[in-house]
Amino acid sequence: MAGFFNGAVNRVFIKTYGCQMNERDSEAVAAALAARGWRLAASEEECDVMLLNTCAVRDAAERKAVGKAERLLHRKRRQPGFVVGMMGCVAQGGGAALLERLPDLDLIVGTQKFHRVPDILEELRVAREAGLPAGGTVVETEEEPGAGAMSGHLDGGGQPRVSAFVSIQQGCDMRCSFCIVPSARGDERSRPAEEIVAECRALAARGVREVTLLGQIVTSYGRGRAREGGVSPFVRLLERVGEIGGIERIRFTSPHPCGFREDLVEAFARLPKLCECAHLPMQSGSDRILRAMNRPYSAARYKAVVDALRRARPGMYLSTDVIVGFPGETEADFEATRALFGACDFDMAYVFKYSPRGGTAAAGLPGRVPEAEMERRNQVLLGMLRENSLRRNAGLVGKVEEVLVEGPDRTGARLTGRTRGNRVVIFEGAPGLAGRLVNVRVERATASSLYGTVA
Repeated sequence: MAGFFNGAVNRVFIKTYGCQMNERDSEAVAAALAARGWRLAASEEECDVMLLNTCAVRDAAERKAVGKAERLLHRKRRQPGFVVGMMGCVAQGGGAALLERLPDLDLIVGTQKFHRVPDILEELRVAREAGLPAGGTVVETEEEPGAGAMSGHLDGGGQPRVSAFVSIQQGCDMRCSFCIVPSARGDERSRPAEEIVAECRALAARGVREVTLLGQIVTSYGRGRAREGGVSPFVRLLERVGEIGGIERIRFTSPHPCGFREDLVEAFARLPKLCECAHLPMQSGSDRILRAMNRPYSAARYKAVVDALRRARPGMYLSTDVIVGFPGETEADFEATRALFGACDFDMAYVFKYSPRGGTAAAGLPGRVPEAEMERRNQVLLGMLRENSLRRNAGLVGKVEEVLVEGPDRTGARLTGRTRGNRVVIFEGAPGLAGRLVNVRVERATASSLYGTVA
């Protein structure tokens, strides 16, 4: 493809904002482009095509992506052949306003049109090599019923590929009052189980040892399909992935508390490859605020799920999402959240200050909490989390943990990997251990990492 864009080589760089689903989408787009002959640049400075895969869940993430696009368009004015595109949730929801603000973008691709990116770039290439005038921004944001996830994966770039994300479900029908995901990602839709299992088998054949099943509401996988013997389609999928040789660990995210019925809780006790680590979004510990958020559970019901998981799998590691400063949240509401947060003893949490999103039911609610008070509440929970994480990690000192080795740490001098509870472990070892399960004796702990030696 030499000669494209003023004689430059076709080098693409994808910058990703937001969640693991966005990371997975970016990888699938990159794999599709590589299969069509495009080169993947190591950095944005080296690329000829820059694609931003954006997140609209919080205002700060959207502003960061749009600001980045504006800076890239300054570069485009200095390098007329440079191509800039926006993908993902901001592209899906931005519509005419985004195009008006960024008229020099070459492409805007929504969440159900990722598969069109290689074709769009190819069409741009052909038009420019033919000397045709620019035809304006290519916009692809229409909903596409039945559009499934792209399934391509990149190789490890010379390093063994240890873990991989596998998208099984997209979209959301829950309509939480604070969340823009339903409008950005569309209605719930699930991939066929056979297709998912085949993708996991192919990953195992390439050396992947751990898969994380992804969905906007991953526990809604196969909603509407019959339960067999009281077992949901999601749990049946976990069983099938667990039967694949070579796959040693299974994780999933992001679920909904209402999805943890008896069959899923019991799966943690009987499926040996399902890691004893679950993400369980709480959002609030106040029943009044949960109702305002349109979250269909109470604080007591949430705590019952936590307790059931820990009975099913002693030593279970739990992470969560919490929003502080939701409109109308009083000090009493926050105290209820703080109490539930403490009672659940989380190992990891994502604590966010409420961010109003246009088009959501909560955006127009009265009772805005001042920024300074939101920050105080945020810091209270983060302080509790640091204490919990340090205490839980310190309790592992002297014990032997099974670690899936990912490769060299950031210094390159040691190895890094993760326990089944998703704790980072740093230790000395031979580079050839990458991709293997090893036992590591923990000798030291911080709130975020464990340090040890091979046992």
